[in-house]
Amino acid sequence: MNPIFADIPTTIFETMSRLAREHQAVNLGQGFPDDPGPLDVRQKAADAVVHGWNQYPPMMGIPELRQAVAAHYQRFQGLELDWETEVMVTSGATEALADALMAVVQPGDEVVLFQPMYDAYLPLVQRAGAVPRFVTLKPPHWRITEADLRAAFSPKTRAVLLNNPLNPAGSIFPREDLELLGRFLIEHDAIAICDEVWEHVIFDGRQHQPLIGLPGLRERCIKIGSAGKIFSLTGWKVGLVVAAPKIMRVLAKAHQFVTFTTPPNLQAAVAYGLMKDDDYFIGMRAELQAARDRFSKSLADAGFNVLPSQGTYFVNVDLGPGVDDAAFCQKLVAEAGVAAIPVSAFYAESHIRSVVRFCFAKRFDTLDAAAERLIGYAGKIKDAVSSP
Repeated sequence: MNPIFADIPTTIFETMSRLAREHQAVNLGQGFPDDPGPLDVRQKAADAVVHGWNQYPPMMGIPELRQAVAAHYQRFQGLELDWETEVMVTSGATEALADALMAVVQPGDEVVLFQPMYDAYLPLVQRAGAVPRFVTLKPPHWRITEADLRAAFSPKTRAVLLNNPLNPAGSIFPREDLELLGRFLIEHDAIAICDEVWEHVIFDGRQHQPLIGLPGLRERCIKIGSAGKIFSLTGWKVGLVVAAPKIMRVLAKAHQFVTFTTPPNLQAAVAYGLMKDDDYFIGMRAELQAARDRFSKSLADAGFNVLPSQGTYFVNVDLGPGVDDAAFCQKLVAEAGVAAIPVSAFYAESHIRSVVRFCFAKRFDTLDAAAERLIGYAGKIKDAVSSP
C-alpha cells in the first residue's frame, strides 16, 4: 500500500470524538456548526433536485454558478473576473487543493507550508511528489517573517500553500504579511495556492484581502473558496476556484480526472446563495461573533489565557510553556467532559505544544453547557496543566 496514506495515524478528530462519546462530553473538537444552514438555500437545492437537471453538468461548473462566483467576488473583494476563463467549481475545497497541486507541482519541486496547517496539506503535497518546506508560525499573533521565508524558499520552490484566514489559529494575516509573501513569489517565480475558505467568517469589522487581489499577483495565485463555510453547509462540498486563464486551463484538466463535476442541484443552490443580500453575510458573521465572545468570556472565567480569534469557527487558549497540549486535552475530556483539539496536531515538525483549540460554532446552550463544566473544572486546570 502507498505509505503516504497507509502510515498516517488515526486523526486527532477521530480520537477526540471517540473520547467525547466515551465520556459523554460536550464535543467542541471538530469544526462544524449546529446550525443547519439557511433554509432558503436548502430549499433551492431540494427544488433543483426534484425539478431540475440531474445528469452531468458542465465540467467547469454550471454557468449560473460561475457567473455568481465572479459577481460575488467583485462585490465583496473588488476582483474583476472573467467567469468563462477564470472560474471553476469543484467537489469541495479539498478537491481543489489536490487539483491545484497536481496542476502546478512536479516530482522534486518544493512547496512551502505554514504550520499549524489543515491536516490534508502535507499528504497531498507528498502524493504530488513534492518536498515540503515548513514555516512555523507562533502564538499569539501567528505572523510571517522575512527570515522564516528566506529559510523556507529555495531555487526549487514551485508553490506556496497559504490558508488565510488560518484555520487552526483563528487568525488573519495582515496586508503587510501578504505583501511580503508576494515579493517572495515574484522573486522565486512561484505560485500561491490560496485556501481562503474562511473568507466570509471574519469578525470585528474586518474585510478579507485575497492574495490574488494584490498588485502583481494575479498571474501567480489560485484562489479557493468553499460554499460549505459561507453557508454553514459543510457536507455539501462545493468548492469555488479562481485563477488566471493560463493556470486555469491546466487546473481544469486535473479536475476533469478527479471528480469531473459536482451535483448540479447544489451548484444551483449555491449560485442563489452567493447573490443573497448583504444582510445574510453580515448577520452570519454577527451570530458567530456573538458565540465567539460568549465562549471566550467563559474560557477566561475558567482561568484560560484566551488568544485572539479574528475569524473561522475556532478560539484557542495558550496553556503556557512546558505544557503538552495533547495530554491536557485527554485530561480535559475525561475529567471535565469537554472535548477540544491540541493544536500541535496541525504541525509536522517544530511543534508548538501549548495551544488548545475549541469550536464555538455551536448553539448557545451547547456552549453554556461546556462553559459550566469548564468553570467547574477551573480549580483543577493548574494541576492538569502542570502534570501532563
